[in-house]
Amino acid sequence: MPVAVITGASKGLGHALAAALAERGWDLVLGARTEDVLRESARRVAAHGTRVVAVAGDVTDPAHRVELVAAARGLGGLDLLVSNASALGAEPLVRLEALPMEGLRAALETNVVAALGLVREALPLLRASDAGTVIAVSSDAASEAYETWGGYGASKAALDHLTAVLGVEEPGLRVWAVDPGDMRTDLYAAAVPDDDGPRPDPVSVVPGFLRLLDERPVSGRYGAPALLGSV
Repeated sequence: MPVAVITGASKGLGHALAAALAERGWDLVLGARTEDVLRESARRVAAHGTRVVAVAGDVTDPAHRVELVAAARGLGGLDLLVSNASALGAEPLVRLEALPMEGLRAALETNVVAALGLVREALPLLRASDAGTVIAVSSDAASEAYETWGGYGASKAALDHLTAVLGVEEPGLRVWAVDPGDMRTDLYAAAVPDDDGPRPDPVSVVPGFLRLLDERPVSGRYGAPALLGSV
Protein backbone atom coordinates (compact mmCIF):
# COMPACT_ATOMS: atom_id res chain seq x y z
CA MET A 1 0.00 0.00 0.00
CA PRO A 2 1.17 3.60 -0.52
CA VAL A 3 2.56 5.36 2.55
CA ALA A 4 2.15 9.01 3.57
CA VAL A 5 3.64 11.14 6.34
CA ILE A 6 1.41 14.03 7.46
CA THR A 7 2.48 16.63 10.01
CA GLY A 8 -0.02 18.63 12.02
CA ALA A 9 -2.28 15.59 11.71
CA SER A 10 -4.11 15.57 15.04
CA LYS A 11 -6.99 17.79 13.85
CA GLY A 12 -8.16 20.16 11.13
CA LEU A 13 -6.92 19.68 7.59
CA GLY A 14 -4.23 17.19 8.60
CA HIS A 15 -6.73 14.85 10.22
CA ALA A 16 -9.26 15.26 7.40
CA LEU A 17 -6.67 14.44 4.75
CA ALA A 18 -5.39 11.46 6.75
CA ALA A 19 -8.91 10.04 7.04
CA ALA A 20 -9.50 10.43 3.29
CA LEU A 21 -6.23 8.71 2.42
CA ALA A 22 -6.89 5.87 4.85
CA GLU A 23 -10.28 5.37 3.24
CA ARG A 24 -8.40 4.92 -0.04
CA GLY A 25 -6.12 2.31 1.52
CA TRP A 26 -3.04 4.39 2.38
CA ASP A 27 -0.83 3.50 5.32
CA LEU A 28 0.00 6.57 7.37
CA VAL A 29 2.51 8.14 9.72
CA LEU A 30 0.85 10.99 11.60
CA GLY A 31 2.79 13.64 13.49
CA ALA A 32 1.68 16.38 15.91
CA ARG A 33 2.77 17.87 19.21
CA THR A 34 -0.09 16.90 21.54
CA GLU A 35 0.21 13.17 22.11
CA ASP A 36 -3.24 12.35 23.47
CA VAL A 37 -5.05 14.29 20.73
CA LEU A 38 -2.81 12.74 18.09
CA ARG A 39 -3.41 9.21 19.33
CA GLU A 40 -7.16 9.73 19.28
CA SER A 41 -6.89 11.09 15.73
CA ALA A 42 -4.83 8.06 14.70
CA ARG A 43 -7.34 5.71 16.31
CA ARG A 44 -10.20 7.20 14.30
CA VAL A 45 -8.20 7.13 11.06
CA ALA A 46 -7.17 3.51 11.64
CA ALA A 47 -10.84 2.52 11.72
CA HIS A 48 -10.62 2.43 7.92
CA GLY A 49 -8.43 -0.68 8.25
CA THR A 50 -5.00 0.61 7.25
CA ARG A 51 -1.82 0.82 9.30
CA VAL A 52 -1.52 4.12 11.15
CA VAL A 53 1.52 5.10 13.23
CA ALA A 54 1.26 8.10 15.58
CA VAL A 55 4.55 9.90 16.25
CA ALA A 56 4.15 12.70 18.77
CA GLY A 57 6.68 15.51 18.73
CA ASP A 58 7.60 18.95 17.46
CA VAL A 59 8.52 19.14 13.79
CA THR A 60 11.21 21.71 14.64
CA ASP A 61 13.07 18.94 16.50
CA PRO A 62 15.45 17.13 14.11
CA ALA A 63 15.08 13.93 16.13
CA HIS A 64 11.32 14.00 15.61
CA ARG A 65 11.78 14.38 11.85
CA VAL A 66 14.10 11.37 11.86
CA GLU A 67 11.48 9.40 13.78
CA LEU A 68 8.72 10.29 11.30
CA VAL A 69 10.76 9.10 8.33
CA ALA A 70 11.91 5.98 10.19
CA ALA A 71 8.27 5.11 10.87
CA ALA A 72 7.51 5.43 7.15
CA ARG A 73 10.48 3.20 6.34
CA GLY A 74 9.05 0.66 8.75
CA LEU A 75 5.80 0.68 6.78
CA GLY A 76 7.69 -0.05 3.57
CA GLY A 77 8.71 3.33 2.17
CA LEU A 78 7.33 6.80 1.53
CA ASP A 79 5.18 7.99 -1.37
CA LEU A 80 3.73 11.24 -0.01
CA LEU A 81 5.03 13.84 2.45
CA VAL A 82 2.56 16.50 3.60
CA SER A 83 4.00 19.45 5.52
CA ASN A 84 0.89 20.75 7.25
CA ALA A 85 2.21 21.76 10.69
CA SER A 86 2.20 25.56 11.03
CA ALA A 87 2.96 28.31 13.54
CA LEU A 88 1.43 31.79 13.47
CA GLY A 89 4.19 33.77 15.15
CA ALA A 90 1.70 35.54 17.44
CA GLU A 91 -1.66 34.54 18.88
CA PRO A 92 -3.73 36.53 18.13
CA LEU A 93 -1.98 38.03 15.12
CA VAL A 94 -0.61 41.56 15.42
CA ARG A 95 0.65 44.29 13.11
CA LEU A 96 4.29 44.11 12.08
CA GLU A 97 5.22 46.96 14.42
CA ALA A 98 4.18 44.76 17.35
CA LEU A 99 5.30 41.37 16.04
CA PRO A 100 7.80 39.84 18.50
CA MET A 101 11.00 38.83 16.77
CA GLU A 102 10.95 35.54 18.62
CA GLY A 103 7.46 34.95 17.22
CA LEU A 104 8.65 35.59 13.68
CA ARG A 105 11.58 33.24 14.24
CA ALA A 106 9.18 30.58 15.54
CA ALA A 107 6.98 30.89 12.45
CA LEU A 108 9.97 30.65 10.14
CA GLU A 109 11.41 27.72 12.08
CA THR A 110 8.17 25.71 11.91
CA ASN A 111 6.82 26.73 8.53
CA VAL A 112 10.06 26.90 6.56
CA VAL A 113 13.14 25.44 8.26
CA ALA A 114 11.42 22.37 9.69
CA ALA A 115 9.52 21.72 6.46
CA LEU A 116 12.77 21.73 4.49
CA GLY A 117 14.48 19.63 7.13
CA LEU A 118 11.77 16.99 6.87
CA VAL A 119 11.99 16.96 3.07
CA ARG A 120 15.75 16.48 3.26
CA GLU A 121 15.33 13.60 5.68
CA ALA A 122 12.67 12.00 3.47
CA LEU A 123 14.25 12.49 0.03
CA PRO A 124 15.90 9.06 -0.27
CA LEU A 125 12.58 7.31 0.31
CA LEU A 126 10.64 9.73 -1.90
CA ARG A 127 13.12 9.26 -4.77
CA ALA A 128 12.77 5.49 -4.44
CA SER A 129 8.98 5.69 -4.85
CA ASP A 130 7.35 5.37 -8.26
CA ALA A 131 5.12 8.32 -7.32
CA GLY A 132 7.14 10.35 -4.81
CA THR A 133 5.20 13.48 -3.88
CA VAL A 134 5.66 16.46 -1.57
CA ILE A 135 2.77 18.73 -0.56
CA ALA A 136 3.48 21.94 1.35
CA VAL A 137 0.32 23.47 2.78
CA SER A 138 0.48 27.17 1.96
CA SER A 139 -1.89 30.10 2.51
CA ASP A 140 -3.36 32.99 0.58
CA ALA A 141 -1.47 35.15 3.11
CA ALA A 142 1.67 34.12 1.19
CA SER A 143 0.55 36.11 -1.85
CA GLU A 144 -1.88 38.72 -0.47
CA ALA A 145 -1.14 41.62 1.91
CA TYR A 146 -3.53 41.13 4.82
CA GLU A 147 -3.14 43.38 7.85
CA THR A 148 -1.63 41.51 10.85
CA TRP A 149 -0.78 38.47 8.70
CA GLY A 150 2.69 39.74 7.74
CA GLY A 151 4.90 37.38 9.71
CA TYR A 152 2.85 34.27 8.98
CA GLY A 153 2.43 35.27 5.34
CA ALA A 154 6.15 35.88 4.94
CA SER A 155 6.91 32.40 6.26
CA LYS A 156 4.41 30.81 3.88
CA ALA A 157 5.81 32.84 0.97
CA ALA A 158 9.25 31.48 1.81
CA LEU A 159 7.78 27.97 1.95
CA ASP A 160 6.21 28.50 -1.48
CA HIS A 161 9.55 29.47 -2.96
CA LEU A 162 11.42 26.56 -1.41
CA THR A 163 8.72 24.27 -2.76
CA ALA A 164 9.04 25.74 -6.25
CA VAL A 165 12.82 25.30 -6.24
CA LEU A 166 12.49 21.74 -4.94
CA GLY A 167 10.20 20.97 -7.87
CA VAL A 168 12.90 22.16 -10.27
CA GLU A 169 15.69 20.33 -8.48
CA GLU A 170 13.74 17.07 -8.14
CA PRO A 171 12.10 16.51 -11.53
CA GLY A 172 11.39 12.89 -10.64
CA LEU A 173 9.00 13.99 -7.88
CA ARG A 174 5.75 15.90 -7.85
CA VAL A 175 6.13 18.91 -5.56
CA TRP A 176 3.08 21.06 -4.87
CA ALA A 177 2.43 24.08 -2.67
CA VAL A 178 -1.31 24.08 -1.99
CA ASP A 179 -3.34 27.02 -0.70
CA PRO A 180 -6.42 25.40 0.86
CA GLY A 181 -8.24 28.72 1.26
CA ASP A 182 -10.31 29.85 4.22
CA MET A 183 -11.14 27.09 6.67
CA ARG A 184 -12.65 26.73 10.13
CA THR A 185 -9.61 25.59 12.12
CA ASP A 186 -8.09 26.09 15.54
CA LEU A 187 -5.21 27.90 13.83
CA TYR A 188 -7.53 30.52 12.36
CA ALA A 189 -9.41 30.85 15.66
CA ALA A 190 -6.11 31.53 17.45
CA ALA A 191 -5.07 34.02 14.76
CA VAL A 192 -8.27 36.06 14.77
CA PRO A 193 -10.30 35.09 17.86
CA ASP A 194 -12.87 37.86 17.36
CA ASP A 195 -13.82 36.67 13.88
CA ASP A 196 -16.66 34.19 14.26
CA GLY A 197 -17.88 34.35 10.67
CA PRO A 198 -18.81 31.12 8.87
CA ARG A 199 -15.96 29.24 7.21
CA PRO A 200 -15.75 25.92 5.36
CA ASP A 201 -14.84 22.79 7.26
CA PRO A 202 -11.39 21.40 6.32
CA VAL A 203 -13.11 18.24 5.06
CA SER A 204 -14.59 20.31 2.22
CA VAL A 205 -11.19 21.05 0.64
CA VAL A 206 -9.81 17.51 0.84
CA PRO A 207 -11.26 16.56 -2.60
CA GLY A 208 -8.90 19.14 -4.11
CA PHE A 209 -5.88 17.40 -2.59
CA LEU A 210 -7.17 14.04 -3.78
CA ARG A 211 -7.58 15.45 -7.28
CA LEU A 212 -3.91 16.41 -7.29
CA LEU A 213 -2.94 12.89 -6.27
CA ASP A 214 -5.20 11.38 -8.93
CA GLU A 215 -4.22 13.63 -11.83
CA ARG A 216 -0.60 14.36 -10.83
CA PRO A 217 -0.19 17.70 -12.60
CA VAL A 218 3.23 19.32 -12.94
CA SER A 219 4.97 20.60 -9.84
CA GLY A 220 3.81 24.08 -8.85
CA ARG A 221 1.46 26.12 -6.68
CA TYR A 222 -2.25 25.29 -6.63
CA GLY A 223 -5.27 26.88 -4.96
CA ALA A 224 -8.34 25.21 -3.54
CA PRO A 225 -10.91 27.07 -5.71
CA ALA A 226 -9.32 25.84 -8.93
CA LEU A 227 -8.79 22.33 -7.59
CA LEU A 228 -12.38 22.06 -6.40
CA GLY A 229 -13.85 23.62 -9.52
CA SER A 230 -14.46 20.36 -11.33
CA VAL A 231 -14.34 17.85 -8.49
